[in-house]
Amino acid sequence: MPSFLKKKQFWGSIIALLLLAFIVKDISPDDLRRLYNRVNPYFLIPCLLAQFMILFFKGWRWRTIVERSKPMRLTQVVPMFAAGQVINIFMPALTGQVGRLLLFSRRTGLSKTYIFSTIVLEVLFDAMSLLVFIAVLSAASFAFPPEYRKVGLIIAIATISLLTCLYVYLHFQDAAGILGRKLCRNRWPGFYITVKKFTRSFTRGITMLRSTQYFTKTLLLSLAAWVSQLMVVYSLFNAFGFDLPLVAAMVLMVVNTLAVMIPITPGNAGTFELAVLATLSLFFGRIGKSDAALFGLALHIFDILPMFVLGYLFLHIEKITIREIDVEEVEQERYGIMNQMDEAEAVKEEDRA
Repeated sequence: MPSFLKKKQFWGSIIALLLLAFIVKDISPDDLRRLYNRVNPYFLIPCLLAQFMILFFKGWRWRTIVERSKPMRLTQVVPMFAAGQVINIFMPALTGQVGRLLLFSRRTGLSKTYIFSTIVLEVLFDAMSLLVFIAVLSAASFAFPPEYRKVGLIIAIATISLLTCLYVYLHFQDAAGILGRKLCRNRWPGFYITVKKFTRSFTRGITMLRSTQYFTKTLLLSLAAWVSQLMVVYSLFNAFGFDLPLVAAMVLMVVNTLAVMIPITPGNAGTFELAVLATLSLFFGRIGKSDAALFGLALHIFDILPMFVLGYLFLHIEKITIREIDVEEVEQERYGIMNQMDEAEAVKEEDRA
Protein backbone atom coordinates (compact mmCIF):
# COMPACT_ATOMS: atom_id res chain seq x y z
CA MET A 1 0.00 0.00 0.00
CA PRO A 2 1.40 3.45 -0.92
CA SER A 3 2.56 5.41 2.12
CA PHE A 4 0.29 8.40 1.39
CA LEU A 5 -2.78 6.17 1.86
CA LYS A 6 -1.76 5.73 5.49
CA LYS A 7 -1.65 9.47 6.21
CA LYS A 8 -4.52 11.15 8.04
CA GLN A 9 -3.96 14.27 5.94
CA PHE A 10 -4.74 12.36 2.74
CA TRP A 11 -8.05 10.91 3.93
CA GLY A 12 -9.00 14.17 5.61
CA SER A 13 -8.41 15.99 2.32
CA ILE A 14 -10.53 13.46 0.41
CA ILE A 15 -13.43 13.94 2.85
CA ALA A 16 -13.05 17.72 2.56
CA LEU A 17 -13.17 17.64 -1.25
CA LEU A 18 -16.27 15.43 -1.26
CA LEU A 19 -18.08 17.69 1.19
CA LEU A 20 -17.13 20.84 -0.71
CA ALA A 21 -18.29 19.28 -3.98
CA PHE A 22 -21.64 18.46 -2.36
CA ILE A 23 -21.99 22.02 -1.06
CA VAL A 24 -21.17 23.85 -4.31
CA LYS A 25 -22.93 21.48 -6.74
CA ASP A 26 -26.11 23.60 -6.84
CA ILE A 27 -24.37 26.98 -7.17
CA SER A 28 -24.82 28.40 -10.67
CA PRO A 29 -23.00 31.25 -12.45
CA ASP A 30 -26.19 33.31 -12.09
CA ASP A 31 -26.00 32.88 -8.32
CA LEU A 32 -22.45 34.19 -8.34
CA ARG A 33 -23.41 37.19 -10.48
CA ARG A 34 -26.34 38.09 -8.23
CA LEU A 35 -24.13 37.82 -5.17
CA TYR A 36 -21.43 39.99 -6.77
CA ASN A 37 -23.98 42.71 -7.50
CA ARG A 38 -25.48 42.52 -4.04
CA VAL A 39 -22.40 42.35 -1.79
CA ASN A 40 -21.55 45.54 0.08
CA PRO A 41 -17.72 45.63 0.19
CA TYR A 42 -17.63 48.23 2.97
CA PHE A 43 -18.78 45.63 5.49
CA LEU A 44 -15.89 43.35 4.51
CA ILE A 45 -13.42 45.77 6.12
CA PRO A 46 -14.78 45.41 9.71
CA CYS A 47 -15.15 41.69 9.04
CA LEU A 48 -11.44 41.38 8.26
CA LEU A 49 -10.41 43.64 11.15
CA ALA A 50 -12.49 41.62 13.60
CA GLN A 51 -10.80 38.44 12.38
CA PHE A 52 -7.39 39.93 13.10
CA MET A 53 -8.67 40.90 16.55
CA ILE A 54 -9.51 37.25 17.26
CA LEU A 55 -5.85 36.34 16.75
CA PHE A 56 -4.78 39.33 18.83
CA PHE A 57 -6.99 38.46 21.80
CA LYS A 58 -6.18 34.73 21.68
CA GLY A 59 -2.46 35.45 21.45
CA TRP A 60 -2.76 37.90 24.35
CA ARG A 61 -4.65 35.24 26.32
CA TRP A 62 -1.89 32.69 25.78
CA ARG A 63 0.73 35.23 26.82
CA THR A 64 -1.26 35.88 29.99
CA ILE A 65 -1.31 32.15 30.79
CA VAL A 66 2.47 31.78 30.42
CA GLU A 67 3.76 35.18 31.49
CA ARG A 68 4.69 34.05 35.01
CA SER A 69 7.07 31.50 33.51
CA LYS A 70 8.02 33.16 30.24
CA PRO A 71 7.43 36.91 29.76
CA MET A 72 6.95 37.59 26.05
CA ARG A 73 5.96 40.52 23.86
CA LEU A 74 2.65 40.47 22.04
CA THR A 75 4.52 41.07 18.80
CA GLN A 76 6.22 37.71 19.40
CA VAL A 77 3.22 35.79 20.61
CA VAL A 78 0.49 36.75 18.11
CA PRO A 79 2.39 35.69 14.94
CA MET A 80 3.54 32.50 16.68
CA PHE A 81 -0.04 31.76 17.73
CA ALA A 82 -1.18 32.28 14.12
CA ALA A 83 1.55 29.90 12.93
CA GLY A 84 0.30 27.33 15.45
CA GLN A 85 -3.20 27.66 14.00
CA VAL A 86 -1.83 27.19 10.47
CA ILE A 87 -0.14 23.97 11.57
CA ASN A 88 -3.44 22.94 13.16
CA ILE A 89 -5.15 23.38 9.79
CA PHE A 90 -2.73 21.22 7.84
CA MET A 91 -2.76 18.39 10.38
CA PRO A 92 -6.32 17.04 10.79
CA ALA A 93 -7.98 15.57 13.89
CA LEU A 94 -6.00 16.25 17.08
CA THR A 95 -2.56 15.87 15.50
CA GLY A 96 -2.66 19.59 14.72
CA GLN A 97 -2.60 20.40 18.41
CA VAL A 98 0.45 18.17 18.80
CA GLY A 99 2.17 20.05 15.97
CA ARG A 100 1.28 23.35 17.59
CA LEU A 101 2.62 22.07 20.91
CA LEU A 102 5.95 21.15 19.30
CA LEU A 103 6.22 24.57 17.62
CA PHE A 104 5.51 26.49 20.83
CA SER A 105 7.92 24.36 22.83
CA ARG A 106 10.69 24.85 20.28
CA ARG A 107 10.27 28.62 19.97
CA THR A 108 9.80 29.41 23.68
CA GLY A 109 12.05 26.82 25.34
CA LEU A 110 9.17 25.74 27.58
CA SER A 111 8.60 22.03 28.16
CA LYS A 112 6.06 20.18 26.04
CA THR A 113 4.09 19.23 29.13
CA TYR A 114 3.91 22.88 30.17
CA ILE A 115 2.69 23.88 26.70
CA PHE A 116 0.13 21.07 26.89
CA SER A 117 -1.20 22.51 30.15
CA THR A 118 -1.66 25.92 28.48
CA ILE A 119 -3.63 24.32 25.64
CA VAL A 120 -5.85 22.61 28.24
CA LEU A 121 -6.47 26.02 29.83
CA GLU A 122 -7.29 27.54 26.42
CA VAL A 123 -9.89 24.82 25.83
CA LEU A 124 -11.27 25.37 29.32
CA PHE A 125 -11.68 29.13 28.91
CA ASP A 126 -13.13 28.73 25.41
CA ALA A 127 -15.68 26.29 26.81
CA MET A 128 -16.62 28.75 29.57
CA SER A 129 -17.01 31.53 26.99
CA LEU A 130 -19.16 29.27 24.80
CA LEU A 131 -21.40 28.54 27.79
CA VAL A 132 -21.80 32.28 28.37
CA PHE A 133 -23.12 32.73 24.81
CA ILE A 134 -25.39 29.69 25.13
CA ALA A 135 -26.79 31.21 28.33
CA VAL A 136 -27.38 34.54 26.53
CA LEU A 137 -29.27 32.75 23.75
CA SER A 138 -31.33 30.85 26.31
CA ALA A 139 -32.16 34.13 28.05
CA ALA A 140 -33.22 35.50 24.66
CA SER A 141 -35.74 32.63 24.47
CA PHE A 142 -34.01 31.06 21.48
CA ALA A 143 -34.93 27.39 21.15
CA PHE A 144 -32.05 25.11 20.15
CA PRO A 145 -32.89 21.76 18.60
CA PRO A 146 -32.72 18.90 21.17
CA GLU A 147 -29.41 17.56 19.82
CA TYR A 148 -27.68 20.92 20.33
CA ARG A 149 -29.13 21.32 23.82
CA LYS A 150 -27.68 17.94 24.74
CA VAL A 151 -24.26 18.92 23.40
CA GLY A 152 -24.42 22.17 25.37
CA LEU A 153 -25.27 20.25 28.53
CA ILE A 154 -22.37 17.86 27.94
CA ILE A 155 -19.98 20.80 27.48
CA ALA A 156 -21.26 22.40 30.70
CA ILE A 157 -20.77 19.20 32.68
CA ALA A 158 -17.31 18.58 31.17
CA THR A 159 -16.21 22.18 31.80
CA ILE A 160 -17.34 22.20 35.42
CA SER A 161 -15.78 18.77 35.99
CA LEU A 162 -12.43 19.79 34.46
CA LEU A 163 -12.32 23.06 36.39
CA THR A 164 -13.17 21.26 39.63
CA CYS A 165 -10.54 18.58 39.03
CA LEU A 166 -7.84 21.17 38.35
CA TYR A 167 -8.65 23.12 41.50
CA VAL A 168 -8.80 19.96 43.63
CA TYR A 169 -5.45 18.83 42.25
CA LEU A 170 -3.85 22.22 42.95
CA HIS A 171 -5.14 22.07 46.52
CA PHE A 172 -3.97 18.51 47.22
CA GLN A 173 -0.93 18.27 44.93
CA ASP A 174 1.57 17.71 47.76
CA ALA A 175 -0.52 14.92 49.26
CA ALA A 176 -0.98 13.38 45.81
CA GLY A 177 2.79 13.47 45.23
CA ILE A 178 3.51 11.70 48.53
CA LEU A 179 0.85 9.05 47.83
CA GLY A 180 2.19 8.45 44.30
CA ARG A 181 5.72 8.09 45.63
CA LYS A 182 4.64 5.47 48.18
CA LEU A 183 2.52 3.46 45.75
CA CYS A 184 4.52 3.59 42.51
CA ARG A 185 8.13 4.56 43.09
CA ASN A 186 9.56 1.14 43.88
CA ARG A 187 6.98 -0.97 42.05
CA TRP A 188 6.89 0.94 38.74
CA PRO A 189 9.92 3.27 38.72
CA GLY A 190 9.67 4.20 35.04
CA PHE A 191 5.99 5.05 35.33
CA TYR A 192 6.66 6.99 38.52
CA ILE A 193 9.35 9.19 36.97
CA THR A 194 7.23 9.79 33.85
CA VAL A 195 4.22 10.88 35.90
CA LYS A 196 6.36 12.96 38.23
CA LYS A 197 7.98 14.91 35.37
CA PHE A 198 4.60 15.37 33.70
CA THR A 199 2.80 16.59 36.83
CA ARG A 200 5.62 18.96 37.75
CA SER A 201 5.44 20.80 34.42
CA PHE A 202 1.66 20.53 34.15
CA THR A 203 1.16 21.98 37.63
CA ARG A 204 3.43 24.91 36.78
CA GLY A 205 1.21 25.62 33.79
CA ILE A 206 -2.12 25.66 35.65
CA THR A 207 -1.06 27.58 38.78
CA MET A 208 -2.49 30.76 37.22
CA LEU A 209 -5.92 29.40 38.21
CA ARG A 210 -5.05 30.28 41.80
CA SER A 211 -4.89 33.98 40.93
CA THR A 212 -8.24 35.73 40.66
CA GLN A 213 -6.56 38.51 38.69
CA TYR A 214 -5.09 36.17 36.05
CA PHE A 215 -8.24 34.05 35.91
CA THR A 216 -10.45 37.09 35.32
CA LYS A 217 -8.10 38.60 32.74
CA THR A 218 -7.87 35.31 30.83
CA LEU A 219 -11.64 34.86 30.83
CA LEU A 220 -12.20 38.44 29.63
CA LEU A 221 -9.71 37.95 26.79
CA SER A 222 -11.51 34.74 25.83
CA LEU A 223 -14.84 36.56 25.75
CA ALA A 224 -13.26 39.37 23.72
CA ALA A 225 -12.08 36.84 21.13
CA TRP A 226 -15.58 35.35 20.93
CA VAL A 227 -17.18 38.79 20.60
CA SER A 228 -14.76 39.48 17.74
CA GLN A 229 -15.88 36.24 16.10
CA LEU A 230 -19.48 37.38 16.52
CA MET A 231 -18.60 40.65 14.77
CA VAL A 232 -17.05 38.70 11.88
CA VAL A 233 -20.30 36.79 11.31
CA TYR A 234 -22.55 39.83 11.75
CA SER A 235 -20.43 42.01 9.43
CA LEU A 236 -20.55 39.31 6.77
CA PHE A 237 -24.35 39.08 7.21
CA ASN A 238 -24.52 42.77 6.34
CA ALA A 239 -22.05 42.41 3.47
CA PHE A 240 -24.25 39.68 1.92
CA GLY A 241 -27.39 41.73 2.46
CA PHE A 242 -28.93 39.22 4.89
CA ASP A 243 -31.59 40.94 6.97
CA LEU A 244 -30.71 39.06 10.15
CA PRO A 245 -30.30 40.37 13.74
CA LEU A 246 -27.22 40.08 15.94
CA VAL A 247 -28.75 37.13 17.77
CA ALA A 248 -28.78 35.22 14.47
CA ALA A 249 -25.03 35.73 14.16
CA MET A 250 -24.67 34.42 17.69
CA VAL A 251 -26.74 31.36 16.84
CA LEU A 252 -24.60 30.62 13.79
CA MET A 253 -21.38 31.08 15.77
CA VAL A 254 -22.46 28.79 18.62
CA VAL A 255 -23.99 26.04 16.47
CA ASN A 256 -21.06 26.06 14.06
CA THR A 257 -18.62 25.77 16.98
CA LEU A 258 -20.50 22.78 18.36
CA ALA A 259 -20.69 21.13 14.94
CA VAL A 260 -16.94 21.34 14.16
CA MET A 261 -15.68 20.83 17.69
CA ILE A 262 -13.69 17.73 16.68
CA PRO A 263 -11.72 18.49 13.48
CA ILE A 264 -12.03 15.77 10.85
CA THR A 265 -10.67 17.51 7.75
CA PRO A 266 -7.72 19.92 7.40
CA GLY A 267 -8.93 23.30 8.60
CA ASN A 268 -12.47 21.87 8.91
CA ALA A 269 -12.78 22.33 5.14
CA GLY A 270 -16.16 21.04 4.04
CA THR A 271 -17.41 20.36 7.55
CA PHE A 272 -17.34 24.10 8.36
CA GLU A 273 -19.33 25.04 5.25
CA LEU A 274 -21.77 22.19 5.78
CA ALA A 275 -22.42 23.33 9.36
CA VAL A 276 -23.05 26.92 8.19
CA LEU A 277 -25.35 25.73 5.39
CA ALA A 278 -27.32 23.51 7.79
CA THR A 279 -27.64 26.29 10.38
CA LEU A 280 -28.84 28.95 7.94
CA SER A 281 -31.28 26.50 6.33
CA LEU A 282 -32.57 25.16 9.65
CA PHE A 283 -33.05 28.41 11.54
CA PHE A 284 -33.44 30.99 8.77
CA GLY A 285 -35.26 29.26 5.95
CA ARG A 286 -35.78 32.47 3.94
CA ILE A 287 -32.09 32.36 2.93
CA GLY A 288 -31.62 30.36 -0.25
CA LYS A 289 -29.38 27.31 -0.31
CA SER A 290 -26.97 28.86 -2.80
CA ASP A 291 -26.63 32.04 -0.75
CA ALA A 292 -26.11 30.00 2.41
CA ALA A 293 -23.43 27.88 0.74
CA LEU A 294 -21.61 30.93 -0.62
CA PHE A 295 -21.83 32.59 2.79
CA GLY A 296 -20.24 29.52 4.39
CA LEU A 297 -17.38 29.58 1.89
CA ALA A 298 -16.82 33.31 2.41
CA LEU A 299 -16.92 33.02 6.20
CA HIS A 300 -14.37 30.22 6.14
CA ILE A 301 -12.06 32.26 3.91
CA PHE A 302 -12.23 35.21 6.28
CA ASP A 303 -11.63 32.85 9.21
CA ILE A 304 -8.35 31.56 7.83
CA LEU A 305 -7.00 34.46 5.73
CA PRO A 306 -5.47 36.61 8.54
CA MET A 307 -4.21 33.46 10.23
CA PHE A 308 -2.43 32.38 7.05
CA VAL A 309 -0.92 35.82 6.48
CA LEU A 310 0.58 36.13 9.98
CA GLY A 311 1.32 32.42 10.36
CA TYR A 312 3.08 32.08 7.01
CA LEU A 313 5.21 35.17 7.68
CA PHE A 314 6.24 33.77 11.06
CA LEU A 315 7.11 30.33 9.67
CA HIS A 316 8.97 31.91 6.74
CA ILE A 317 11.00 34.24 8.96
CA GLU A 318 11.79 31.46 11.43
CA LYS A 319 12.58 29.06 8.54
CA ILE A 320 10.16 26.37 9.78
CA THR A 321 8.12 24.12 7.50
CA ILE A 322 4.94 22.13 8.17
CA ARG A 323 6.74 18.99 7.02
CA GLU A 324 9.47 19.59 9.57
CA ILE A 325 6.92 19.75 12.38
CA ASP A 326 5.16 16.64 11.05
CA VAL A 327 8.44 14.69 10.97
CA GLU A 328 9.27 15.87 14.49
CA GLU A 329 5.91 14.57 15.71
CA VAL A 330 6.65 11.13 14.22
CA GLU A 331 10.10 11.13 15.82
CA GLN A 332 8.57 12.00 19.18
CA GLU A 333 6.30 8.97 18.93
CA ARG A 334 9.12 6.71 17.73
CA TYR A 335 11.60 7.57 20.46
CA GLY A 336 9.14 8.02 23.30
CA ILE A 337 9.48 4.38 24.34
CA MET A 338 13.28 4.52 24.10
CA ASN A 339 13.34 7.51 26.40
CA GLN A 340 11.35 5.59 28.99
CA MET A 341 14.18 3.01 29.20
CA ASP A 342 16.28 5.60 30.99
CA GLU A 343 13.64 6.34 33.64
CA ALA A 344 14.79 3.63 36.03
CA GLU A 345 18.17 5.36 36.06
CA ALA A 346 16.38 8.60 36.84
CA VAL A 347 14.96 6.97 39.98
CA LYS A 348 18.48 6.11 41.11
CA GLU A 349 19.59 9.66 40.47
CA GLU A 350 16.67 10.88 42.56
CA ASP A 351 17.81 8.61 45.42
CA ARG A 352 21.35 10.03 45.24
CA ALA A 353 19.95 13.56 45.23
